[in-house]
Amino acid sequence: MKVITIILLSVFLVKSCSNQAQKDIANTTLQYTASTRGFFQKIVVINQKATISRDRNGEKSPEEIAISDKDWKEIISYFQKIDLEKVPTLKDPTQKRFYDGAAIANLKVRYQDKNYETTDFDHEFPPAEIEKLVNKIVSLAKEKE
Repeated sequence: MKVITIILLSVFLVKSCSNQAQKDIANTTLQYTASTRGFFQKIVVINQKATISRDRNGEKSPEEIAISDKDWKEIISYFQKIDLEKVPTLKDPTQKRFYDGAAIANLKVRYQDKNYETTDFDHEFPPAEIEKLVNKIVSLAKEKE
Protein backbone atom coordinates (compact mmCIF):
# COMPACT_ATOMS: atom_id res chain seq x y z
CA MET A 1 0.00 0.00 0.00
CA LYS A 2 2.86 2.38 0.82
CA VAL A 3 4.46 1.72 -2.56
CA ILE A 4 1.27 2.65 -4.41
CA THR A 5 0.92 5.81 -2.35
CA ILE A 6 4.51 6.83 -3.07
CA ILE A 7 4.08 6.19 -6.80
CA LEU A 8 0.88 8.22 -6.96
CA LEU A 9 2.42 11.06 -4.97
CA SER A 10 5.48 11.08 -7.25
CA VAL A 11 3.32 11.23 -10.38
CA PHE A 12 1.26 14.05 -8.89
CA LEU A 13 4.37 16.10 -7.98
CA VAL A 14 5.96 15.66 -11.41
CA LYS A 15 2.72 16.67 -13.12
CA SER A 16 2.29 19.78 -10.95
CA CYS A 17 5.89 20.88 -11.53
CA SER A 18 5.43 20.48 -15.27
CA ASN A 19 2.24 22.56 -15.20
CA GLN A 20 3.98 25.26 -13.13
CA ALA A 21 6.81 25.46 -15.67
CA GLN A 22 4.32 25.88 -18.50
CA LYS A 23 2.46 28.55 -16.53
CA ASP A 24 5.73 30.39 -15.81
CA ILE A 25 6.85 30.47 -19.44
CA ALA A 26 3.38 31.55 -20.54
CA ASN A 27 4.12 34.85 -18.77
CA THR A 28 7.68 35.07 -20.11
CA THR A 29 8.89 37.12 -23.07
CA LEU A 30 11.80 35.86 -25.16
CA GLN A 31 13.20 38.38 -27.64
CA TYR A 32 15.93 37.48 -30.12
CA THR A 33 17.41 40.22 -32.29
CA ALA A 34 20.04 39.95 -35.02
CA SER A 35 21.22 42.77 -37.27
CA THR A 36 23.87 44.06 -39.63
CA ARG A 37 23.78 46.94 -42.08
CA GLY A 38 21.70 44.94 -44.56
CA PHE A 39 19.94 42.42 -42.34
CA PHE A 40 17.50 42.71 -39.48
CA GLN A 41 15.48 40.10 -37.64
CA LYS A 42 13.57 40.41 -34.40
CA ILE A 43 11.64 37.45 -33.02
CA VAL A 44 9.49 37.88 -29.92
CA VAL A 45 8.02 34.75 -28.33
CA ILE A 46 5.16 35.12 -25.86
CA ASN A 47 2.73 32.42 -24.76
CA GLN A 48 2.90 30.06 -27.75
CA LYS A 49 2.99 32.90 -30.31
CA ALA A 50 5.91 34.39 -32.20
CA THR A 51 6.10 37.83 -33.77
CA ILE A 52 8.69 38.14 -36.51
CA SER A 53 9.89 41.50 -37.78
CA ARG A 54 12.36 41.94 -40.61
CA ASP A 55 11.93 45.71 -40.86
CA ARG A 56 14.29 47.69 -38.67
CA ASN A 57 12.27 50.91 -39.06
CA GLY A 58 8.92 49.38 -38.13
CA GLU A 59 7.27 50.46 -41.39
CA LYS A 60 6.00 46.97 -42.18
CA SER A 61 3.76 45.09 -39.81
CA PRO A 62 5.45 42.16 -38.06
CA GLU A 63 4.28 38.65 -38.88
CA GLU A 64 2.57 36.75 -36.10
CA ILE A 65 2.60 32.97 -36.06
CA ALA A 66 1.20 30.37 -33.71
CA ILE A 67 3.78 27.99 -32.30
CA SER A 68 2.84 24.32 -32.56
CA ASP A 69 2.44 22.29 -29.37
CA LYS A 70 5.52 20.24 -30.28
CA ASP A 71 7.70 23.31 -30.80
CA TRP A 72 6.31 24.95 -27.65
CA LYS A 73 7.21 21.91 -25.55
CA GLU A 74 10.75 22.04 -26.96
CA ILE A 75 11.03 25.74 -26.12
CA ILE A 76 9.83 25.05 -22.57
CA SER A 77 12.32 22.22 -22.09
CA TYR A 78 15.24 24.34 -23.39
CA PHE A 79 14.16 27.33 -21.30
CA GLN A 80 14.00 25.26 -18.09
CA LYS A 81 17.66 24.26 -18.49
CA ILE A 82 18.91 27.85 -18.55
CA ASP A 83 20.25 29.53 -15.42
CA LEU A 84 18.85 33.02 -15.97
CA GLU A 85 21.19 34.61 -13.45
CA LYS A 86 24.15 33.58 -15.63
CA VAL A 87 22.66 34.86 -18.91
CA PRO A 88 24.39 38.29 -18.79
CA THR A 89 27.81 36.66 -18.32
CA LEU A 90 27.62 34.02 -21.07
CA LYS A 91 30.67 33.95 -23.35
CA ASP A 92 30.32 34.10 -27.11
CA PRO A 93 32.05 31.23 -28.94
CA THR A 94 33.06 33.33 -32.00
CA GLN A 95 33.74 36.97 -32.85
CA LYS A 96 32.82 37.06 -36.53
CA ARG A 97 30.62 40.11 -35.96
CA PHE A 98 33.75 42.22 -35.41
CA TYR A 99 34.67 41.98 -39.09
CA ASP A 100 31.16 41.73 -40.62
CA GLY A 101 31.40 37.94 -40.75
CA ALA A 102 28.10 37.53 -38.87
CA ALA A 103 25.18 39.62 -37.72
CA ILE A 104 25.22 40.96 -34.16
CA ALA A 105 22.69 39.06 -32.06
CA ASN A 106 21.38 39.01 -28.51
CA LEU A 107 18.68 37.39 -26.43
CA LYS A 108 16.50 39.22 -23.92
CA VAL A 109 14.35 37.36 -21.42
CA ARG A 110 11.65 38.93 -19.28
CA TYR A 111 10.78 36.39 -16.58
CA GLN A 112 8.76 37.09 -13.44
CA ASP A 113 9.10 40.87 -13.83
CA LYS A 114 12.88 40.72 -14.15
CA ASN A 115 14.97 41.27 -17.28
CA TYR A 116 17.93 39.14 -18.34
CA GLU A 117 19.99 40.04 -21.42
CA THR A 118 22.98 38.41 -23.04
CA THR A 119 25.98 40.32 -24.22
CA ASP A 120 26.20 40.49 -28.01
CA PHE A 121 27.12 37.30 -29.86
CA ASP A 122 27.28 36.16 -33.48
CA HIS A 123 24.01 35.31 -35.22
CA GLU A 124 23.93 31.51 -35.75
CA PHE A 125 26.72 31.08 -33.15
CA PRO A 126 25.07 31.58 -29.73
CA PRO A 127 26.72 30.68 -26.42
CA ALA A 128 26.49 26.93 -25.74
CA GLU A 129 24.27 27.39 -22.67
CA ILE A 130 21.46 28.95 -24.73
CA GLU A 131 22.24 27.42 -28.12
CA LYS A 132 19.27 25.04 -28.33
CA LEU A 133 16.77 27.70 -27.25
CA VAL A 134 18.14 30.33 -29.65
CA ASN A 135 18.30 27.88 -32.56
CA LYS A 136 14.70 26.84 -31.91
CA ILE A 137 13.52 30.46 -31.85
CA VAL A 138 15.42 31.26 -35.07
CA SER A 139 13.99 28.14 -36.75
CA LEU A 140 10.48 29.54 -36.20
CA ALA A 141 11.36 32.52 -38.39
CA LYS A 142 13.06 30.37 -41.03
CA GLU A 143 9.84 28.39 -41.46
CA LYS A 144 8.08 31.61 -42.48
CA GLU A 145 10.70 32.75 -45.06
